[in-house]
Amino acid sequence: MFRKFWTRRTVLKTIGAVGAAAAAPAVSAMPAEWTVEETPTDGDLHDVAYTSEGAYAVGNNGVVLERTQEGWRKVTDGGVTGDGRDLYGADVTDDGDRLWFVGASGAVGEYNVRTGNINDHGSPQDNTNNFLDVAVTGQAGEANVYVADGSGIVSYSFENGESGEWNSVGVGQGYALAGIDFYDVTSGHVINTNGNVFATIDGTSFDKIGIADSNGSFYGVDSDGPQDVWVAASGGVVYRYDGAWTKTVLGDPTLRDIDVADGTGYAVGESGHVFEYAGGAWTEETTETGQNLRAVDQGDPNVSVGDSSTVITD
Repeated sequence: MFRKFWTRRTVLKTIGAVGAAAAAPAVSAMPAEWTVEETPTDGDLHDVAYTSEGAYAVGNNGVVLERTQEGWRKVTDGGVTGDGRDLYGADVTDDGDRLWFVGASGAVGEYNVRTGNINDHGSPQDNTNNFLDVAVTGQAGEANVYVADGSGIVSYSFENGESGEWNSVGVGQGYALAGIDFYDVTSGHVINTNGNVFATIDGTSFDKIGIADSNGSFYGVDSDGPQDVWVAASGGVVYRYDGAWTKTVLGDPTLRDIDVADGTGYAVGESGHVFEYAGGAWTEETTETGQNLRAVDQGDPNVSVGDSSTVITD
């Protein structure tokens, strides 16, 4: 994933030692640091990603928003084809020049952040399932595209999503694939809502790598290497894989997304909860919103989006 990233500030108070059986800790909140930004929409926002031109968010009714120096503006409010299908996931080519987004009823779009053009790659192999997330690797115009859907199917293209150049594979016995992320051209991870994580090194076949006795639903995944995987889950749980799975309980709220890079990152979830990871431990940060947060991406500034058009930055 393309990221603008820099070293974060020193942690003041920490919670939750990483461990396979970590108990729910007492939480010490930091002073409010995440502030609300106005947006020209009123629907839920489901994902956010940094491109070479800055941050973009996608959401209900096909809205695509761009963060500019003057604030957030609408790129489109009709989605890929103008019919208003909700958009649930977004990712960016390695050079940051193409924003790919996916959504309801087979929606797949490729947005050129330099020219403003949108290409429709929807309904690959006539698949009109709800597409929940997308991972993209490679350069603009030459990308590998991996789409995870609500019926346990990964649709993939090694030809920049061109018509007739898609294939698909069933993963996880039909449970919804809530998140997908790749750390290399054909290597990455996908999660489902039945508490399973799957790995691939060829982009075409997926092997289950856990998580035993998870007893929860998974919603967000950050794949940074074959033994560097983070999962955001229900019950305020973060799982980490570094050759073995460990579990940290951050609190009660369901966590919807996680983004960690170079030892620093964030997990976000229900009721405006944001947790920062740094120095090997998690810290809760306060925000100006109580809305459910659905996605986070690190950049300048860090951005999280969620229900009722919520955008907060740090």
